Order: sequence, then C-alpha cells, then structure tokens
Amino acid sequence: MVTFPTIARSFGHNCLTKSKPYLKSCSFHQWQYQSLGTLLSESASECVRMQRLSDSDCGIIEVNLDRPGGKNSIGKDMLRGLQHSFESINRDPSANILMICSSVPRIFCAGADLKERKTMSPSEVQSFVNSLQSTFSFLEALRIPTIAVIEGVALGGGLEMALSCDLRICGEDATLGLPETGLAIIPGAGGTQRLPRLVGKSVAKELIFTGRKVTGRDAVSMGLVNYCVPAGDAYSKALEIARDINQKGPLAIRMAKRAIDGGLEIDMASALELEEDCYEQLLHTKDRLEGLAAFAEKRKPRYTGE
Repeated sequence: MVTFPTIARSFGHNCLTKSKPYLKSCSFHQWQYQSLGTLLSESASECVRMQRLSDSDCGIIEVNLDRPGGKNSIGKDMLRGLQHSFESINRDPSANILMICSSVPRIFCAGADLKERKTMSPSEVQSFVNSLQSTFSFLEALRIPTIAVIEGVALGGGLEMALSCDLRICGEDATLGLPETGLAIIPGAGGTQRLPRLVGKSVAKELIFTGRKVTGRDAVSMGLVNYCVPAGDAYSKALEIARDINQKGPLAIRMAKRAIDGGLEIDMASALELEEDCYEQLLHTKDRLEGLAAFAEKRKPRYTGE
C-alpha cells in the first residue's frame, strides 16, 4: 500500500518557484480534470468520488465519501480512493480549494472499518494505520485550503481526517469524537497530535481518555470546528467560504497557508523569516500587479495564478 510521509513533508514546504506552471484557461483545467477523472474511474475506489465545480466555481474540487452500507467507514478500498484523490489534486495546478464531503445522509465518516480490521493480523493492522496516518499527513500538507463538511457522525478516523483539513464546518446534529480507548487502542492517524493543537492539551486529554462524543455546538465552542450551522446547511456554508477563498489570489492563498503552517512549528524569528520569504515570492507575480490594477480601477481582479 502506498505511504506518503516523505512526500507530505516535502510538499508542505514547496516554494512557489518550485511549483508547476500555473494554467490560465478554465476550459483547459476542465480538460485536464476529465483526464484525471478517467484515470480515477479506472483505478480508484468507487467509495470515493471526485468532482470539479464549473463556471465561476472553477478551481473548487469536491471529494465525496460514498459508502452507505458501511457508514463511510475507512477500509483498504476507501483508503486507496483517498490516496488516489489526494495525489490527483496534488498534481493539478488548477486546484484552488478542496472540500471533503459525504454523499451518505447524516454520516461524514464513522471511522475505521472494524469488520475488516478483525480479519487483519497485528502487523497488517499496524501497516494499515501507518498508511492512514501518512495519507492524512499528505492531506494536511496540500498547498491549497481544505474544508471538511461534516453532517452527522465523524468518529475515530473520520474525525482524524477532518482534523487534517484547514477548516471544519458542521451541522448542529453532528456527533464528533475519538472513541478508540473504548476499544483498548488510541487514535493512530494523528488524533493525539492534531486535537490538542486545536482545543488545548487538557480538553484533548479529556476527550481521548473518556472517548466522549460532542455535538456540533460543543465542537464550535471549544474550537474544534470553525462553524456550526443548522443541520443540512454545512455544505452551503462550506461552499460559501470556498467561493470567498476562490476569489482571492491563488498563489497568495498557498503562500499564506505555507507561512502559517510552517511558522507554527518554529521559533518566532525563524517564522518571520519564513513569512518574508513567502511574501517575496509573490512580489514578481502577475497576480500581484493585477490586484493593484483592479484596486485602482475599482473592479474585481481577474487572477490567473501566475
């Protein structure tokens, strides 16, 4: 099974100057995506579907979890689909925002496929969990903003996947938790590390030690999600945010993510140097000049990602 730790680490520190050329034409983007879609249909899981939005939403990509019989639980097949989808997005220079959604009503992801897990040897379990952790690290390291759209249940590996995203939007009826200690294990796909970075060490310990599930309203109050909206409205809110991001300079968004993520892991002086480096890489872009021109002419900017 494919693992991603080295790729994820290096990709997280990619500079604009090392990036692939940015494409201009949305129609060419759509052609390219159709090629990726053909590849997906041939080799990716049917449990994971990619969709590119069109017209003014060009640049927004949805990854939909679609395993209703298993409550979107993550087994080997779904993991392959997630890996393939994230790799495809990584290779697509026209992608600006990723939304991870569910096609199954009232279910985001119920966690690991425990029925499949029972058939594995301890070494197979360890290999699977390591691959899951690497896949979520790869998701976290994507240069573009990522949004988890949570309606209903997000437990175990499902919540760990959402924690790997930049933003989380949930409905009021959402149920979130890391119940692994009830199965005599711990979260193994990043939950013990990402949760405390969001909600603080003490709250994270309480949630993981007890396996307590929280509602959408509780999740927003503790900083676990960015927004909690009426049940059924999480997708609309996430799309609203994605559209807002999509109107901004795509290179600036990528550099902002790199500066924030990289800066949090180092001392302040080094973080400010990173910010300076990210800013400098934007100085000679066509998008920066377009932004200034649009401001002076009192019109909307037309960014091309160059």
